[in-house]
Amino acid sequence: MSERDTGAAAVKAAATPEPGRWSARGNASGLSWWTRGRGRVLAASAVPTAVLPAFHRLVPNTPGHVGSLLESFLPWSGLVITVLLGLALLRRSAVALVALLLPVAAWTYLFGGLLLPGAKPGAHDLVVVQHNVSDQNTDPAGTARTLAEAEPDLIGLEELVSPALPVYEGVLAPRYPYHAVVGTVGLWSKHPLTDVQKLDIKPAGITEPWSRGLRAVVRTQHREIAVFIAHLPSVRVHASGLASSWRDESADLLGKAVAAEKLQTVILLGDFNSTVDDRGLHPLTSQMNVPARGFAFSFPAVFPLARIDQIMARSAPVGHIRTLPSTGSDHLPVIALVTLR
Repeated sequence: MSERDTGAAAVKAAATPEPGRWSARGNASGLSWWTRGRGRVLAASAVPTAVLPAFHRLVPNTPGHVGSLLESFLPWSGLVITVLLGLALLRRSAVALVALLLPVAAWTYLFGGLLLPGAKPGAHDLVVVQHNVSDQNTDPAGTARTLAEAEPDLIGLEELVSPALPVYEGVLAPRYPYHAVVGTVGLWSKHPLTDVQKLDIKPAGITEPWSRGLRAVVRTQHREIAVFIAHLPSVRVHASGLASSWRDESADLLGKAVAAEKLQTVILLGDFNSTVDDRGLHPLTSQMNVPARGFAFSFPAVFPLARIDQIMARSAPVGHIRTLPSTGSDHLPVIALVTLR
């Protein structure tokens, strides 16, 4: 073979893609080469990234309430997808990019609607605020002013302690002439309150004094509604998993109280120490509407990872939910519109 033939063969071989590899001619700098053979590990990682969020109810809750732990941080699966997408681009892997369509579709189906803008306020909307003010809050007056400046119709508060209660009452009184406090939870309203009752949501295993629930009737200009305020027990994350038995028991008691409510419209506010995706709140989410728009991660305030402060309603849709500016609490306040039909 001549020298010229040898050179031509070498050029032809360089221009021919290797078996099992896609190629695309780019510009003179050699860009735009996409490979089919690379990224098989990334493509395989896309499958559980899609399956776990889409079928999270199939993850067993024992041992260690693993299912609940996964469900508490489901929206953050989108961050995993973003990382995998970046790696696929770095690897220039067409296979991985195609495989990532599966988790992207799953995440969009579950949470994409929360990213859409909320509807404009209507004539029959109630603006509702929920906030765990923290029993260690050193600025209750500033906290109360922040909540009042949002001009809600209803304010639900948890972790009210005796030294701070007069401060909240004093600051909120000019705009909210009606309020009720039971134990460490309270409700402030622009509308008259009647039939205030204590809610018994105390788990059997708690022996010390413990009062974290109230129910009241709010007389709006449209009709009477029942408003429930509740603070469910805290959960702890250990090496063995999630310790949430008391919270789950309290959620079940609260769910039974809501189910027994005779008034058609119910608004439920509270720190539930759980997200709406967590199966531990199924006694509530199975019979209540949850916010249709917005993530509103509320805890911890310094770097919010989850929305454990909830606004729900029965026989009334809950619109866009968002957070308010930080207060002296370790939670962020959340605010939402509830439409009375």
